[in-house]
Amino acid sequence: MDIKIILTLVATLIGIVAFLLYFKDTFSLKTKPHVYTWLIWAITQGTAVFGIWYGGGGWGALELTVGTLFVIAVFLFSLKYGTKNITKSDMVILIAALAAIVVWWQLHQPLISVLMVSAIDVIGYVPSFRKSYEEPWSETLISWMLFSASNIFAISALKEYNALTVTYLAAITSANIALLFICYFRRQLIPESTHS
Repeated sequence: MDIKIILTLVATLIGIVAFLLYFKDTFSLKTKPHVYTWLIWAITQGTAVFGIWYGGGGWGALELTVGTLFVIAVFLFSLKYGTKNITKSDMVILIAALAAIVVWWQLHQPLISVLMVSAIDVIGYVPSFRKSYEEPWSETLISWMLFSASNIFAISALKEYNALTVTYLAAITSANIALLFICYFRRQLIPESTHS
């Protein structure tokens, strides 16, 4: 069996486990996804998948394709189970990201589109960064570790390595790790008992 297929299967399985753990904690009200973040990701990740397939990502795009379905599900569940900690700055970021998405959809240059969608996706993390800084116990750390690992395996599984195939995965992996560290270090300062 081709090593790229094996890496893809590992990436996809790790991603599925990460989302299942995230759903479990969301339904038990331990994790509170930020609806704006997951809405932005549902739009951007879905489109980024097309860029990766278009750029020749091959099997490496499978993990992100499956992940997109889970991202959409988290967004839908966040409408009921998500955080109520939404600020005016979160609203500004959502409006800016949605406006950028409209502009980005008009582009007919795949590389510029992938660079722009990567930037928009990272901007989408900002409400969750802020929420996680204030409420570090409101995220499932093991899921964020697994999301990062899954993306690293997906990068390894790419058939072609170029800006179209690597940029988005590298951007979200870096942002996942940043969110993980925000929660981890803030948990050292804020006891779990204060988490509501």
